[in-house]
Amino acid sequence: MFKIGLLGLGVVGTGTAEIIQSEGRHPLLKEIAIQRVGVKNLTKPRQIQFPPGVMTTDLEAIATDPELDIVVELIGGLEPARSLILKAITAGKHVVTANKAVIARYGDEIFAAANAAGVYVLFEAAVGGGIPVIKPLKQSLGVNRITSVIGIVNGTTNYILTQMATAGADFAAVLARAQELGYAEADPTADVDGLDAADKIAILTSLAFQGRVKREEVHCEGIRQVSAADINYAQKLGFGIKLLAISQKTNPKADTLQVRVHPTLVPKEHPLANIHGVNNAILVEGEPLGQVMFFGPGAGAGPTASAVVADILNIVGILVSGGKTKQLDPLLSCSHQHYCTVTPIAELETGFYARFLVRDVPGVIGDLGTSFGKYDVSLSSVVQIGQHDELAEIVVVTHQVREGNFRQALEEIRDLKAIASIPSILRVL
Repeated sequence: MFKIGLLGLGVVGTGTAEIIQSEGRHPLLKEIAIQRVGVKNLTKPRQIQFPPGVMTTDLEAIATDPELDIVVELIGGLEPARSLILKAITAGKHVVTANKAVIARYGDEIFAAANAAGVYVLFEAAVGGGIPVIKPLKQSLGVNRITSVIGIVNGTTNYILTQMATAGADFAAVLARAQELGYAEADPTADVDGLDAADKIAILTSLAFQGRVKREEVHCEGIRQVSAADINYAQKLGFGIKLLAISQKTNPKADTLQVRVHPTLVPKEHPLANIHGVNNAILVEGEPLGQVMFFGPGAGAGPTASAVVADILNIVGILVSGGKTKQLDPLLSCSHQHYCTVTPIAELETGFYARFLVRDVPGVIGDLGTSFGKYDVSLSSVVQIGQHDELAEIVVVTHQVREGNFRQALEEIRDLKAIASIPSILRVL
């Protein structure tokens, strides 16, 4: 019998315990027993019960308990999660976690310690909830030369943008509704400012391109600045707006990547344009595979707990087959420790959408074209939409352009007498 210690009994922890204790699922579940459960409050009412003595508030005692085979960290946040994971590794425990923030920021430290100790740290639930994407990147797609990973990896922002598109409502109203429904936290910063998605794309990048990236080098923008007007104009131009997490090879012959999170105009025929509500999707492209997309529920007790227990079963399966040695399976462990070079955002080449409010005077569109042309910005379309508070509203979509050039052109355009403001600037996939 393999003994498990759970750190955290919140939504995901409860779902994990329920799966382990249920019957009629995978036969390996019969080989697993929850020995210890760490919680903050022993008197809190809970929907799942354990025998006396199983639950404790001493989380460190669980991390270092010599009787445990696997420690499952589900408390979230950076500390004490990081310290507890490292203590469990030092004590010779295998670790399963759903903690994307810890893996994105401290993965190098954690995996170096795990490799030295001869234990596994598995984290399928850290990205995409119940969508299996971590293990496929490690194993099934391992022989491919991955060229890009593009995903909708935050269900809260996808729900908000979906509702803004269908109801025509502005960001603030939809966010309030998402909080009422439990799709958004009381403090939605990590979601709506793109921080959660940045953690996840840092993790996916390290797996897809077999080299780490520093989390602070991931360019990150959220969706607060996206308005109902932008979504409406994007639809008229044949686009939807999604918060995308993007990782792509900048130089096919070197470990040079662009890694970024930002709201993006996505052509309606693109597979990611049709991912709605709280769902997630991750599009992976490589050679010789071509494209493959992973789609499904990106959060919630059931989906996330499913991924957690799958990782537990992976470890138990190895242990059952006699894998209690320090020789780790290279397809399950993380051995790459070098860092890739992340291309500065100013050197990125992409398309742009910009919305201008201008004074209705002759020649303003020509002035825009002249300023853009001066910095080698080629325009795909220029549309005068209509009036807004006695100002004309002009929407511009560019062809692929170096971001630094586009920003230089905008600085010049801001000084034009006809320009009242530039309410929106978004990138185009």
